[in-house]
Amino acid sequence: MQRFALYLGLAIALAGCVPMAAPPVASAPRLGPEQALENFREVIARVEPVAEQLCREQTPDQRCDFAIYVDRAPRSGVNAFHTIDDAGRPAIIFTVALIAVAANVDELAYVMGHEAGHHIGRHLPQARASAHLGAEVFAQIARAGGVSERAVGEAAQIGAVVAARQFTRQAELEADAIGTIIALRAGYDPLRGAAFFERLPDPARSFLATHPPNALRMETVRRTLAEARRPGP
Repeated sequence: MQRFALYLGLAIALAGCVPMAAPPVASAPRLGPEQALENFREVIARVEPVAEQLCREQTPDQRCDFAIYVDRAPRSGVNAFHTIDDAGRPAIIFTVALIAVAANVDELAYVMGHEAGHHIGRHLPQARASAHLGAEVFAQIARAGGVSERAVGEAAQIGAVVAARQFTRQAELEADAIGTIIALRAGYDPLRGAAFFERLPDPARSFLATHPPNALRMETVRRTLAEARRPGP
């Protein structure tokens, strides 16, 4: 049972924090530290209230008082993710490296909206449920084959990871769509912000990627943006 719980935890760790980006990132004009910090402060002031309002509109039963944190650890790389902090608040964490490489305020706004979208989409609890179900199914199949308990545990690990990865790809696209709306409502250009993808390694080249291909993510942004700008009846 302890081994099963450990494997499930590993799978959730792979999918649950849903990283926005990881190194390496293609070169872009580097902003000075003061300008990068000023951009980040501006984006927090404009995006956070919009994200909280959309959260209250779409999921009024959830806590929507986002907390924004900065991970200053030098080894954290270029990353941003959503989690729940010790006080139970939905949290968005940016690494210093990501703030430093963001080319403009639109990229920061889009990343922040994207991570808020994971909370609005309830992706953390859904990822846990998906990983748990995958682990149970694979473990049951293994037990039916009469294998050892160690092999059952390994099967559970594989099932949890496979299910979590599959869910994460879907969740990323949903967060892309929600992030587009948040950035747009906050007065930023989501398409310019999502150009951040173009400086990332394309997950389409990795068989075990947890994120969708960059081209599909950009298409999601374009489609969501077109729908949001379409005149009403």
